Amino acid sequence: MGLKMRKNHCHSVALKVNEQMGTKIGYTFIQSNRAWLPKALVLWIMGMAFISMSIYRGMDEENKIRRKEVLGSMCDQRARMLQDQFNVTVNHVHALTILVSTFHYFKNPSALDQDTFAEYTTRTAFERPLLSGVAYAPRVVDAQREQFERQHGMTITTMKSEPSPIRDEYAPVMFYQEPMSHVKSLDMMSGEEDRENILRARATGKAVLTRPFRLLGSHHLGVVLTFPVYKSKLPPRSTVEERIKATAGYIGGPFDVESLVENLLGQLAGNQAILVNVYDITNASDPLIMYGDQNQDGDMSLLHESELDFGDSFRKHKMICRYHQKASTPWTALTTAFFLFVIGLLVGYILYGAAIHIVKVEDDFHKMQELKVRAEAADVAKSQFLATVSHEIRTPMNGILGMLALLLDTDLSSTQRDYAQTAQICGKALIALINEVLDRAKIEARKLELEAVLFNLRAILDDVLSLFSEKSRNKGIELAVFVSDKVPEFVIGDPGRFRQIITNLVGNSVKFTERGHIFVKVHLAERTMVKTDAKDETLLNGGTEEGACRSGTGQFNTLSGLEAADGRNSWDKFKHLIDAEGFQSNASIINMMASNGGSEDVTLMVCVEDTGIGIPLSAQERVFMPFMQADSSTSRHYGGTGIGLSISKCLVELMRGQISFVSRPQVGSTFSFTAVFGKCKEYVFEDIKQSKSEDLPPGFKGLKAVVVDEKPVRAAVTQYHLNRLGIMVKMSSSIKDASSTAKNGLTSSEDKFQPDIILVEKDCWISGEDSGFNAQLLDWKPNGHVFKLPKLILLATNISKDECDKAKAGGFADTVIMKPLRASMIAACLQQVLSTENKRQAGRGALKKFGATVECAASAKAALDKLQSPHCFDACFMDIQMPEMDGFEATRRIRQMESKANEQMMNGGSSVDGTAKRDELHLPILAMTADVIHATFDECLKCGMDGYVSKPFEEENLYQELAKFFKSKPLSGA
Repeated sequence: MGLKMRKNHCHSVALKVNEQMGTKIGYTFIQSNRAWLPKALVLWIMGMAFISMSIYRGMDEENKIRRKEVLGSMCDQRARMLQDQFNVTVNHVHALTILVSTFHYFKNPSALDQDTFAEYTTRTAFERPLLSGVAYAPRVVDAQREQFERQHGMTITTMKSEPSPIRDEYAPVMFYQEPMSHVKSLDMMSGEEDRENILRARATGKAVLTRPFRLLGSHHLGVVLTFPVYKSKLPPRSTVEERIKATAGYIGGPFDVESLVENLLGQLAGNQAILVNVYDITNASDPLIMYGDQNQDGDMSLLHESELDFGDSFRKHKMICRYHQKASTPWTALTTAFFLFVIGLLVGYILYGAAIHIVKVEDDFHKMQELKVRAEAADVAKSQFLATVSHEIRTPMNGILGMLALLLDTDLSSTQRDYAQTAQICGKALIALINEVLDRAKIEARKLELEAVLFNLRAILDDVLSLFSEKSRNKGIELAVFVSDKVPEFVIGDPGRFRQIITNLVGNSVKFTERGHIFVKVHLAERTMVKTDAKDETLLNGGTEEGACRSGTGQFNTLSGLEAADGRNSWDKFKHLIDAEGFQSNASIINMMASNGGSEDVTLMVCVEDTGIGIPLSAQERVFMPFMQADSSTSRHYGGTGIGLSISKCLVELMRGQISFVSRPQVGSTFSFTAVFGKCKEYVFEDIKQSKSEDLPPGFKGLKAVVVDEKPVRAAVTQYHLNRLGIMVKMSSSIKDASSTAKNGLTSSEDKFQPDIILVEKDCWISGEDSGFNAQLLDWKPNGHVFKLPKLILLATNISKDECDKAKAGGFADTVIMKPLRASMIAACLQQVLSTENKRQAGRGALKKFGATVECAASAKAALDKLQSPHCFDACFMDIQMPEMDGFEATRRIRQMESKANEQMMNGGSSVDGTAKRDELHLPILAMTADVIHATFDECLKCGMDGYVSKPFEEENLYQELAKFFKSKPLSGA
């Protein structure tokens, strides 16, 4: 405000000065110099022309410098990658020379022959894709030639297939890869240049290259790579004489330079932008071209040279790059200079006209200036307001998201990390929702475009559920998602807009649902293309249904047991989604695949079902209209603007789909929409899966679980999430049935399904039918043997502290898996339940307080390795439940090792103290187990343990048990 007042004050002061001057002089300065106006206009035009030309030249020079820098960067990048790929192949050939040295010269007799060499080189040819093949030629002096030819049944020949004349030494090919069988017995030293390369290779001990030549077969330009093979190990700083003396032979192969460069250029963006030539410049006066066409058209005015180092210090190489096309006309510089010149002319003309008419239009001119200042001030104020509002909203949100990101980098428990990640997701969603109204404006203006990127649909659904997890728990409603196995793991589309649609639909369901459930289902639209009758047709777009499917208990076969609006999503039809055979017969599926064989798209059907208040019949026609609510009280009671469904409908149509709904007042609503996504190409699916797949731990694969739930739909959802972790699942309607399933797995040879974990729904646990289940599970002792008890884990939407304490007392794990279920959350909870590292750390800390030196073993096999005689341990604490080998078997093996050691001591005559006692070596072994029943204690003694410590253990218990074995000496190790 102060600035504006100061500006207005300055303008008023200037006007007063002009009025005073006009009153005093009678005419203005421009009027008194009217004759100079044309000359001033000409000078102005000349000045603008000079400025425009200067700007053009400056911008053109910048384009040339930038073009040169880009060419240099692209050329250096290609040279560096070419050099690296070449060196990789050279390293593989070097490794092959070491293999020949090791198995042919260091083994007596030799472990290498032609068949072995050919098979090995053929199998490892993928490591040398640019070598046509490799061959090994031993070093044969003239005195050994006759013996060599007789021994190997060959005649040493020259390059012309003639018997080689007498020389000091030869290099006949003895081992070769199958594609190079034509070089068998060929003397690699018969050619003058080849002989020089071989002599240079053995003298330097490094790879050497020939000059470029046309390769047989492909007729590509290439070189021959030669490596020396030594028959004895050389000292680190060997001399030339020592290397020549130790040379046993040579490994070489033709190197296809043209294919290497072609493959390299094919991998890089901008392959068609520049031309690349590779030269051998060993003879600087006569460079030899290795790749490219010197006469190919291109921009010869700009060249860039990059040095190439292929490891051969004798031969020099370089890469020369140039643009494929000459520099285009700098239209940007031309248009900028031209428009600047035009603007200058216009400004000059305006000034000239203003000077001519300044007297008669002076008042109007000042009024225009005042209006202009006001308009500019209003525009600036509007821009500042929008910028301020955006800044004030986004700045704290960015701060929150930044702090959450820093928080996630710290050490958090799984539950804390899940809460922090949920808060971060909510923050991002809030920023996205700020632009919702702008999205509607873009849609109406037809300026909204969808992305086409690869994304994981299941991960997005999990993220959306995490947004509403807290609200659903507070309301006590079931929130779940199920994706059919037929739905691809990755699809191509717009993940942000898909997330926005799901968020709008689920958000509305959470808002209007106070009991029951919200269920999101995704499956292929083709699987629901069954014949619909007239009744089903009336359900679309707001139809109602009076009948529903009930279970035998009087409840509906839905996720929560409450009635749903759309009877087409009943259990009888939903169970087909989890059935491997599906709705259709094999023949119909084959016909559908044949009809869509050339399609690269997949159509998905997404259903969001809730048991909320429903939509009144009178309001169902305007559900998808923007800014419309069911009635005036909806906004007051539930909030919202009524724009979400309108935007969702537009986005679904942009995805080439349709959206519809079925709603019944006081029963609920089911919104369904289809969307078309692109399929992921098969040949890139594996690579993309490695980089973009869900971050789920692989450690649960192979685990077995029993899900106890009386509601089949809810049990199927739990099974879906467990299967995503690789866990094998069986479902049971009660814990009695689950106990029977587990016991049958122990005793039956046909059904070996012994569960590692049992997941029990809270509803089943609190029901009177399953009371006393803990005693049933503890009574697993068939044939007198004790088996590992599965972990009992509770599933709950919400749970009180008293219920949690009661569950722990009933044998459940401390960790309760809270809904809505997500694979990442289940994995984190299972890691807490199944982890044993905390137990080892607690035991280590307690023993160290008594001065003991403690070593921990992660498994029974690791413990056996540490306890091999002789060892320095005084006691061993053995966990009974361990992977691969339990504590009982490990104890038996330790006692067997001690028995053998005692027998050897007795046969040897005496022990360390001069006596011979069979039981002298006896390591005290104490079991660590949470199972304190008598049968487990008997099994511990039977396998050779000396006692046990029950978990959770206390420091005094550990000390008392150890004191029984070390009363006469202090504890020195455990």
